[in-house]
Amino acid sequence: MTTSALRAIVVVPARDEQERVGACLLALARQRRVDAGSFEVFLVLDHCRDDTRGRALAAASAAGRPALTIIDSLIPGVGHARRAGMDAACRRLLDAGLPDGLIATTDADSRVAPDWLAVQLELAATGAQAIGGRIELEPNEAALLPPGVLASRHERARERLASIRGDSALCEHHQFSGASLALTARTYQEVGGLPDVDALEDEALQRLLEERGIPIVRSGRVRVTTSARTEGRAPRGLARDLGYADWRARRTFRAGDFDASALTRLKRSSVTAVLPAREVADTIAAIVDQLLPLRDVGLVDRILVVDAGSADGTAEVAAGAGAEVFQEDDLLSEHGAARGKGDAMWRALSVVDGEIVVFLDADTRDFTPNFVVGLLGPILTDAEIRFVKGAFRRPFDTGDTILPDEGGRVTELVARPLLNLYAPQLAVFDQPLAGEIAAYSEDLRSLHFPAGYGVEIANLIDIAGIAGTDALAQVDLGQRQNRHQPLRDLTAMSYAVMVAAARRLQHTGLRAPEGQGPLLLPPSAPGTAAQTRQVVTFERPPLSSLIPEALGLGERSA
Repeated sequence: MTTSALRAIVVVPARDEQERVGACLLALARQRRVDAGSFEVFLVLDHCRDDTRGRALAAASAAGRPALTIIDSLIPGVGHARRAGMDAACRRLLDAGLPDGLIATTDADSRVAPDWLAVQLELAATGAQAIGGRIELEPNEAALLPPGVLASRHERARERLASIRGDSALCEHHQFSGASLALTARTYQEVGGLPDVDALEDEALQRLLEERGIPIVRSGRVRVTTSARTEGRAPRGLARDLGYADWRARRTFRAGDFDASALTRLKRSSVTAVLPAREVADTIAAIVDQLLPLRDVGLVDRILVVDAGSADGTAEVAAGAGAEVFQEDDLLSEHGAARGKGDAMWRALSVVDGEIVVFLDADTRDFTPNFVVGLLGPILTDAEIRFVKGAFRRPFDTGDTILPDEGGRVTELVARPLLNLYAPQLAVFDQPLAGEIAAYSEDLRSLHFPAGYGVEIANLIDIAGIAGTDALAQVDLGQRQNRHQPLRDLTAMSYAVMVAAARRLQHTGLRAPEGQGPLLLPPSAPGTAAQTRQVVTFERPPLSSLIPEALGLGERSA
C-alpha cells in the first residue's frame, strides 16, 4: 500500500482471545465505504497463553485485508497493551505525515459495525478530535443475564448520559470506552498519549481530554457489539461490571424469602448457632429467646455462647436462657488465653459438631429469628453456596437522635475502600465486616483465623479464594442495631482489619510489614501524653491442621 492512502490505524489489545479474535478481525475486514489500503490493524498481544496469535494470523490471511501488524506488549495489563498499540499507531501516522490520521481502538471480544470506521473518518473530517462509539451487548449472551442486570445497566446509562449532556450537546450516548474510541494522531500527541495504567485507561483518557478542553463526540452512528460475558481478562471493565451485577442478582437474598419450616424439611446437615460474647448481659437473653423456637422446630440443633470471662454475668444469663455456655479460655486452653473475637470463633469450632455453623453477634438489640433463617436459606437451598454473609442497614444512635445508615464506620471508611481497590470482586458485599455468617464448619476449620477484629474480612477473602465468589452469597437481614464503640477504639479495629486484608492481598501490591508495632495515638486531651495501643494482629493456624499431639503449636505471627 502507498503511504498517501493511509487514513487510520485500528488498535486491538488481546489477552487469551483465541475464540473471539477471528470474529473481531473479520468484522474489520468487512468495513464498507473505506478503501482497502486506507487503514491497518495493530493487534497487541497482552501476554497471551493461548493461540490468539495463530488464530489472528489465520483470520487475517483468510480475509486478505486489512494489513495486520502484531505487537507484543512488554507490560501485562490491557491499559499498557492498548497504550503500546496506540503509541505505535501515532508514530506510524506522524511518520507518514498524517497528523489528522485517525487512531481508533476496539477490543478483541468485540465486533464493529460494517460502517464503524467510515463514520468515524467522516466525523474526523468535519473536525472531531475524539470520538466515542455506542457499545451494545451481544444479544445471545445478554439474554442469559438476569433481567435485573440489564435494567441496572440501562439505569446507569441514563444517569451518566444526563450528567454528560449537562456539559455538551455532542453526546448521543454516554460511552467513551476502549471497545470504541478514536483520536486523531495530533490530539493523541497533544494530550501525551494514553495514560499508562493497568486498566480503566479509557476513563483516564477521558479525564485528560476534559482537562485540555477537547470535546468528545459520542455518536450513535458509531456502533460496536461486545461480549456480555461476566468473566473478564482485566481486573476492571465491562465484563467485571456485568459479573458483579450478575452475582448480586443471583447471590443476594432477603431473609423474608425463606421460611423456617420449609428449611427444616430441606435440612440434611446439622446446624450449630454460635455467639461469641463479651459483657452482653443486657442483650444475650433476648437473642437466645429468639433462637429457642428454631431449635424446637429442628432448624438449629445447638445454641452455643462462648463467653470472654464477662464480669456482667453474661454467662449466667445465657445459661439461664437455655444456651450451652463455654468460656473461651477453657477451649483449646493449650494455646493460652484467648485474645479477641476471632480467637473465640476459632476456639468455638473445636466444640462445633455440626456440618453448618452460624456465627452471630451477641450485642444486637433488634435480633429476630429471621437473622438465622435468612442466613441458612441460601446454604440449605443451593448446594453450590458454601458461605453466607449478612447484610443490613445500621443506624447510628447518638443518644439524642438516630441517624439512618450512619453506623458501620469501619466498614465505610476502611473495609469498603480496601476491597474496591485491592479485591474488587468482593466489593459486591454490602457488609463485608458483618459478624453474621453461615458456613460449612470444615471450610472454616481450614482457614487461618486472625485472633482479633480482622477475622470477618479475613474469612471473606479466604473463602472466596478457596471456593470462588460464586460459592458466596449475602442475605438482607433488614435493620440491625448494636452498640457503637468510641472512635478511638474503632481506630484499633481499623488497624486490625487493614493488617488482615493486607496479608491476604499482597499479590495486588497491598503489603503488610512482617512486624506490626503498636498503634500510635495522639493525646486524648490537651496536656496529656500521646498513647500507644497494642492491637491483636496475630493469627491462629487452621484448626484442621491441629492434631491432639500438636495442640499448642504453630501460632502464626506477623
